[in-house]
Amino acid sequence: MSEPTGVIHDIGYRHYDGVRLGRAHATLSLTLHSLRGVFGLGRTARSKIIPFLLAGVMMLPAVVSIAIMALVKQEAIGYTTYAVTMQAVLAIFLASQSPYTVAPDLRFRVLPLYLSRPVTLIDYVGAKLAAMTVAMFLLLAVPLTVLFVGELVIDLPGPAHTSAYLTSMAGAVAYAVLLACLGVAIASFTPRRGLGVASVIAFYLLTSAVSTVVAATMESVNNYTAAAWAWMINPFFLVDAAVQVGLFGAAPSAPTTYPAGAGVAVAILLMLALIALSVTALVLRYRKAAAR
Repeated sequence: MSEPTGVIHDIGYRHYDGVRLGRAHATLSLTLHSLRGVFGLGRTARSKIIPFLLAGVMMLPAVVSIAIMALVKQEAIGYTTYAVTMQAVLAIFLASQSPYTVAPDLRFRVLPLYLSRPVTLIDYVGAKLAAMTVAMFLLLAVPLTVLFVGELVIDLPGPAHTSAYLTSMAGAVAYAVLLACLGVAIASFTPRRGLGVASVIAFYLLTSAVSTVVAATMESVNNYTAAAWAWMINPFFLVDAAVQVGLFGAAPSAPTTYPAGAGVAVAILLMLALIALSVTALVLRYRKAAAR
């Protein structure tokens, strides 16, 4: 009985005496961490393949257009039509990367650790949305900027298309916000990345197919007003109608014109409603997950 039955080890735990950077710094750190993860930075080499491959595909039309401008001195692709032309690539990027921002935390139930302190639920959701929004904006804005710089260097006849470029950048902001909110909200309803990818892709394919079929059907019976509304079922055409065409007067990217007058206000309200609905659904989803 005189032999010791246990040993107490002093492993050096002590209170943190450094600078406490607070809630804003924690939220910013979470945003940067999520943004790096979207592009595979800090992850395995395999995680970098898809985002950088899709970024390269997004750059391809800009590079080809610059080459054409250098050869024939003529614009090959419009700035405001770039997003609609490359919508499939943007949708694939959104579907493949948005589940990363939400699925791991939901699957491994680490959300309560984030929310212990000082990050709040709104901070967490805002950080995830901000990271995906910045990623989508960079994916679209970088090739548009490269295209504009190429046009300035080649010096095409006539004035530079500065107004079209600025309009496309405003559209890029709207595309990034709407698509990021939709993608992250849809992906948050499953902790499985594969199901999240499939859900976002299914949403894009459904809205794209429905808008095309309904618009074609309406045009076949000469109801062009209904066809113009039908194109806006697709989120890409909705942003084009609300921002690039409605606010800045660009040429429509859809095969037909969009509703004018009150239709512009309706398109803007629809876009804002989708963003608000997505954010609300995301907050409710995480509030439920944090309560477990």
